[in-house]
Amino acid sequence: MALRISVLGRGAWGSTLARLWSDSGHQVRLWSRRDGNDPVALLHECDLMVSAVAMAGVADLAARLAPLWPLDLPLLSCSKGIDPDALCSAAQLWQRHLPGAAIAVLSGPNLATELERGLPAASVIASSDQALALWLQKQLVAPHLRLYTNGDPIGTEAAAALKNVMAVAAGISDGLGLGANAKASLLCRGLAEIGTLVGALGGRSNTLYGLAGLGDLLATANSALSRNYRFGLQLAEGCDEAEALHRIGATVEGPSTARAVLRLAAVHGWRLPITEQVVALLSGEIDASRAVRALMERDLRAEAEA
Repeated sequence: MALRISVLGRGAWGSTLARLWSDSGHQVRLWSRRDGNDPVALLHECDLMVSAVAMAGVADLAARLAPLWPLDLPLLSCSKGIDPDALCSAAQLWQRHLPGAAIAVLSGPNLATELERGLPAASVIASSDQALALWLQKQLVAPHLRLYTNGDPIGTEAAAALKNVMAVAAGISDGLGLGANAKASLLCRGLAEIGTLVGALGGRSNTLYGLAGLGDLLATANSALSRNYRFGLQLAEGCDEAEALHRIGATVEGPSTARAVLRLAAVHGWRLPITEQVVALLSGEIDASRAVRALMERDLRAEAEA
């Protein structure tokens, strides 16, 4: 059955998804803020709304569309990050504006450039509404995109958000030439840090080891196709945040996510040492070498306590 799909966001990810689903026979309409068109028009004659805008644009868009949202229109959220003001995920922002809507999350190791080239990938559709997740899984599967489901949208989004911060840290490590041992240690502790956030927000521990957790981390922290990883490389070269963003020339979610997560950590008393050092580096308090040194010189403790 062909769906009428409206995609909010015409960046790399939104455009890639639109092409995948269009090639699968669905009717797809795209919207971008750059077009100057009214996104409200996409609510009509639509079976599925997909939000693939940058995290910074979610709150305004949700507030704009909510008053006219059809009661039976489901939403698939594909944005990754934590809102710096509301301190919540993209799907949680949508849910605040659309308390009665059926909402799911799409996440996983999905580098848009590889999908564009027809390379195989897998992703997860997470929703507390199992029927919705199963329906989306069946409808949106593509020849080289395998879809799984889980019932943990909170954990899925938390992992997807914080992995961008870990990808920045991985880029710094590689940019400084610290070697495979250091990077493996960093990613191992980074996964534990993601687990802290997932658990603290009420997510499930097994989500950490699935596509939205370990899978997304491995792809994003090891590929030059990842903007967050490339951003970390620029920081290691001595660029400040503004110059690094300018060189990337596209949205990089890691910096804003790191700051938002650290605000959450301050409120709740969580220990997130890698995120702390990334934020200190972004703020100009330390340089990349000192950030690494601060992590390596932390107090000795049992691995389970680190």
